[in-house]
Amino acid sequence: MSKSYTLKAEARTRVGKGSSRELRRNGKIPAVIYGDKKAPVAIVLPYKDIFYKIHGGGFRTTVATIELDGKKIQVLPKDYQLDPVRDFPLHVDFLRVSAKSVVQVNIPVHFLNEEECPGLKEGGVLNTVHHEIALIVSATAIPEALTVDLTGLQIGDAIHLSSITLPEGAEVASQEEDFTIATIAAPAALISEENAAADEESAEGGEAPAAEGESEGEEAKPEETEGE
Repeated sequence: MSKSYTLKAEARTRVGKGSSRELRRNGKIPAVIYGDKKAPVAIVLPYKDIFYKIHGGGFRTTVATIELDGKKIQVLPKDYQLDPVRDFPLHVDFLRVSAKSVVQVNIPVHFLNEEECPGLKEGGVLNTVHHEIALIVSATAIPEALTVDLTGLQIGDAIHLSSITLPEGAEVASQEEDFTIATIAAPAALISEENAAADEESAEGGEAPAAEGESEGEEAKPEETEGE
């Protein structure tokens, strides 16, 4: 599980686009805390704290503590907006959580021991189908990542969900059973060679020669019988 952290917030009395733009000009980020059957709370956070947390990795899989007016609120970042051009944070949504909370989160998949994978050593390519896996898990037991060991895998091998050890009590959100996470694919050069060989074999097979007395595209005519 990722290490928790604390953010110091201020209450936000004004809302709206104009107020949000003014906050950003002053080095702050508007945010909201919702969930747990309580009214949403509009807050303000320091720009630098949010920027480094978002771009530092694991932001949406790490429970944080927000200090607001002398109270501590446990939250899980659920969503955030970035400027499409300059990539800086515009707004953050936080979900209230507790030790009893169960949440759905997307957990990244990390691949280990690539140097021990014969398929990759031979020029194969790791073709990742799922970079993340959606888990339903306790808010206090969210893993940083799910790991896949590539040791001993050959070209053509597939890695399925059953290859991953899930945290105790966690469930996969997908209804698909034992889906493919990644494969060790053949290199493009090898695929081209195999296709060329297949084409050559097909060409060498050719078509059967026409029977004696027959010309291509013309059926043999029966011999005429005398007296007919």
